[in-house]
Amino acid sequence: MHRTQRLSVIALLAALSFILMLISQFPIIPGATFLKMDFSFIPIFFGAILLDLRAGYLVLLLRSILKVLLDGAGVNDYIGLPMNVIGLGVLLLGLYWGMQAGKNWQWRALLKGGIAGTLGLTITMMLLNVVYAMPLYARFANFDIAKTIGTKVYLTYMVLPFNLIEGSILTLLSGFILMGFKNVFIRLKRQM
Repeated sequence: MHRTQRLSVIALLAALSFILMLISQFPIIPGATFLKMDFSFIPIFFGAILLDLRAGYLVLLLRSILKVLLDGAGVNDYIGLPMNVIGLGVLLLGLYWGMQAGKNWQWRALLKGGIAGTLGLTITMMLLNVVYAMPLYARFANFDIAKTIGTKVYLTYMVLPFNLIEGSILTLLSGFILMGFKNVFIRLKRQM
């Protein structure tokens, strides 16, 4: 694949990911409506599977830059978006590893990678919340989670289930689309 074609595919997937980020945000944990998931991961995953892991990360980075430039929501984006990039990067790495860099197109491989990625996502986000997000939200957004909710309650009943559910949904949804159009994706991968 020519460099121009590769960059065009990456740009297209990043734009699609950005649009999905805008239109598909929704909370999944009652009482934690500030924790929202979206489906912007799907084009990121497809970029990694069709091209390579670096392309998937580039789609993720471009999507995030578009979010800041075109739809920045202030403090929430400046604190939450870097965490989102790191978390989805970990999930992507797990799925990419499980599918052996796009060479193993079986459900078992995808689920193995999805489990590894989801656990990695969850652990990473719990750590980032403690050392990064909670202190910054307390300082810059006047939202001291430790005082209002409690660190243990927040991590155990909000962050932990949110990330387990998010990773599972994104893995299964990406898997259903990928496996449903498996022949198309394999043909596209060969052309790229």
